[in-house]
Amino acid sequence: MILTVTPNPSLDRTYEVPSLDRGEVNRATGERVDPGGKGVNVSRAVAAAGRRTIAVLPLGGAPGALVAELLDAQGIEVAPVPVAGATRSNISVAEPDGTLTKINAPGPELSAAEAESLLETVRRQYRSGDTDWITCCGSLPRGLGPSWYADLVARAHAAGARIALDTSGPALLAALRERPDVVKPNAEELAEAVGRPLTTVGDAVKAAEELREMGAGAVLASLGADGQLLVDDSGAWFGSAQVDAVRSNVGAGDSSLAGFLIAGGRGPEALASAVAHGAAAVQLPGSVMPGPADLDPAGVTVTTEIPVDRVLTEPVS
Repeated sequence: MILTVTPNPSLDRTYEVPSLDRGEVNRATGERVDPGGKGVNVSRAVAAAGRRTIAVLPLGGAPGALVAELLDAQGIEVAPVPVAGATRSNISVAEPDGTLTKINAPGPELSAAEAESLLETVRRQYRSGDTDWITCCGSLPRGLGPSWYADLVARAHAAGARIALDTSGPALLAALRERPDVVKPNAEELAEAVGRPLTTVGDAVKAAEELREMGAGAVLASLGADGQLLVDDSGAWFGSAQVDAVRSNVGAGDSSLAGFLIAGGRGPEALASAVAHGAAAVQLPGSVMPGPADLDPAGVTVTTEIPVDRVLTEPVS
């Protein structure tokens, strides 16, 4: 069972348009409404794979009620933490060439009591079942300081839990001191964490190794169209898959993390599962999470022969 924690969930509306014309009336050809937030997406991907998951998240107002309703409809157990502010609503506009324009609301400000209640709910849910992983994902809402994730990791480790962390900036750096078992940055977040540009796959490998030196047990790094890296105490692997057409990359990294954890959260087999889930996700509309029928494991390549000199398709400055 995978327990996810999403401190700043959202209600996500995705519109598909032939093209986005700024300042003009744009007519959508497709529309979706999904529960959002990185941890929520991990739970959705885990549930799509037929595995049990519990989503811990603060919810408030009508948007929060709809998020809980949508998650329940997808077979996800919800452990809500009631908050005074309304859950945020986000908008994404997807174009046929894969270009995605996002407008993310800030979300509610949590009180000190609500922040503590969120931590307590995680503790209670972990102790009530056979949890394989606690997965902490996304940005922190207003009211939660950068050390909030670090506090959660410390408490979870004290209880014997394994922690996967997907966040960035000061929250990531603070949490690394508590040695999360897995962190999952993308290329931009890797560059931010080490404070320098990433131009090649080799640059990304070095950055991942530095995150391990800072405290991460393993680093699962998404490099967009260039593939994914896994760096842990036994070495480094590079995974890639052919993608014919990108429809939407919303939630692709979250789907990758779910695939990694579903496959055990360690080693090349887990990386292969992560790559398969990520490749499937980008070919689906909005933030739809792939199920087993969407995966193409045979199309995934995992190797220790890392193309260190390959220039990243989207270098990070």
